[in-house]
Amino acid sequence: MFTIGNYNKLKIVKILSFGAYLDGGDGKEILLPTRYVPNNAKVDDEVEVFIYHDNEGRLIATTLHPKAVVGEFAFLRVKSVNTTGAFLDWGLMKDLLVPYKEQKMTMREGKWYLVYVRLDPITGRIMASEKVEKFLNNIPPQYKYNQEVDLLVVEDGEIGYKVIVNNLHWGMIYHNQVFQRLEKGEHLKGYVKEVRDDDKLDISLTPLGYQKVDGIAKVILDALQVKGGFLPVHDKSDPDVIYSLFRCSKKAFKQAVGALYKQHLIVLEKDGIRLTEQD
Repeated sequence: MFTIGNYNKLKIVKILSFGAYLDGGDGKEILLPTRYVPNNAKVDDEVEVFIYHDNEGRLIATTLHPKAVVGEFAFLRVKSVNTTGAFLDWGLMKDLLVPYKEQKMTMREGKWYLVYVRLDPITGRIMASEKVEKFLNNIPPQYKYNQEVDLLVVEDGEIGYKVIVNNLHWGMIYHNQVFQRLEKGEHLKGYVKEVRDDDKLDISLTPLGYQKVDGIAKVILDALQVKGGFLPVHDKSDPDVIYSLFRCSKKAFKQAVGALYKQHLIVLEKDGIRLTEQD
């Protein structure tokens, strides 16, 4: 069997001048147009394809990868608008429909929107919804402390970056724990710090492997991990530079660095500080 709106590995059952037919199970055959048939493909070969409906409502396969599959969130641009709804560029020849009933406000051509990709419960075709809130936090979050998760950056708010976690839950990365600029629509890895009472998640961009380190020392460690393990700051650095990086005085910085050095978590170099290699 196959899954509409996702990737499938299907076997070639016949090859014709206009494409290859794939075995969809239960006697169904799905066309893979010639432009997507791999070179030297032959009957009984397996190919990985994405399956969706073409403009005529027929199932069709492609080796192209859309910008999001069913069950995922993405920022997509509106290519056109008509009486049916808005059509988004999602990387395939057939654009992705957002019906008017699934729009918060009327979408405009050329604008980018956060949407959720889903199957229309009536037609079974792939569609998108801008009403993303109804697809998040629908199941209790069950995460372990320091569990690695996939993140999508949604917006830069007053206290931090709002993110979608594993395409399931809302999360927050606080500004004072971010040492790089995050862009709306960016995908990255994160680590679960806490599941709050409202079922939303506090997220760290760095592994939480230094539970005994806190305060300025923890801030320095987080910054080192984000920056690849090295920072060009030391006890001779300008106090303003230190404050801009860690929001602390030079004295507090030197004390924190001394504590990290004694714990063998960093090494002191001529031009800065570096994380030690951890087993």
